[in-house]
Amino acid sequence: MILEMKVPSPGESIKEVEIATWLVQDGDYVEKDQAIAEVDSDKATLELPAEASGIITLKAEEGDAVAVGAVVCHIDTAAAKPSGSAAPVAAAPAAEAPKAAPAAAPAPVAAAPSYAAGTPSPAAKKILDEKNIAPATVSGTGKGGRITKDDAVNAVPSMGTPTGGSRGQERTKLSMLRRKVAERLVAAKNETAMLTTFNEVNMTPINNIRNEYKDAFKAKHGGIGLGFMSFFTKAVTRALQLYPDVNSMMDGDHKIAFDFADISIAVSGPKGLMVPVVRNAENLTFRGIEAEIKRLAIKARDGQITVDDMTGGTFTITNGGVFGSMLSTPIINPPQSGILGMHNIIERPIAVNGKVEIHPMMYVALSYDHRIIDGRESVGFLVAVKEALENPIELLMDNNPKKALEL
Repeated sequence: MILEMKVPSPGESIKEVEIATWLVQDGDYVEKDQAIAEVDSDKATLELPAEASGIITLKAEEGDAVAVGAVVCHIDTAAAKPSGSAAPVAAAPAAEAPKAAPAAAPAPVAAAPSYAAGTPSPAAKKILDEKNIAPATVSGTGKGGRITKDDAVNAVPSMGTPTGGSRGQERTKLSMLRRKVAERLVAAKNETAMLTTFNEVNMTPINNIRNEYKDAFKAKHGGIGLGFMSFFTKAVTRALQLYPDVNSMMDGDHKIAFDFADISIAVSGPKGLMVPVVRNAENLTFRGIEAEIKRLAIKARDGQITVDDMTGGTFTITNGGVFGSMLSTPIINPPQSGILGMHNIIERPIAVNGKVEIHPMMYVALSYDHRIIDGRESVGFLVAVKEALENPIELLMDNNPKKALEL
């Protein structure tokens, strides 16, 4: 029986996928539920499992865009599974005694190079040394290839040539996911009134908490680390409650406001930037946030992220600091109206109570859609984030770090 395998629907709004990689070859025997291909949609990369066991015949090439429901391969379910034993080897006929090969003609003997070739005269060597020129880079015009004084005088240091290096290039098609990301980023720049406001955060209080409790936190919660993202997520959900316009989005001539905070967290995966969503982050504890971010990051790293994991989101946090970024203007993740950019932490001198002190500082940036968020809300939101991060025990932990961290 020949089974036609069709592309399943990865999501309600997805009409087309792209064959990213075939994990099997034409004519292979596949087992039921074995991953046979990776397909890219405009939201995620998904594995395509075999629907039955049998011999597979591929009907699409890598890079082909195929409609949802289209046939991409046939599986012959009546085909027997190949035996694992090796086929018997037939006895080889007795080999005839090798005949003597005809004697090869002697190769011509190359003339021995002159001992003087490439050797500078004493005067030439002194000049080359002064110019810091290696004799091997100079062609000698003297007897036997010897480098003369005139050769040394006329020699110039090598500065390379415009055509001396590699000039190769490679043209590869962007994945469907990457093309969709590009399309959305351009749309965000063209279709929103995007502005960015900046502030800086003194990370000393958070560093002190992490240094004091991170080992106990990790031991208590099964290896989950106490990172910066839980503090930032907590600070953002608090600020969204204070400034609800930042937690809203445009829909034509209407504004949609949310009473929950689904925080999109930008993570790096093998196919590029992914933005999975931490649902109802306002209700999660520090442990809950760190555990959910770890779960989603592992799925993204392993290429197992799904459309549902990235659908929705009311606000985004992106951390360019892990790559060394000091300052940037993050682009809004449409249809959201705001995105917070974190950056690297650098020790800098700041004024504290009239004195100069060295503290670990981070620049933070809020990009927002000015069509729906005014300057007062945007600046107020970012200041609220800064206040919570610089006073986390009072504003994020209710003056009880051990209870907040469930220790």
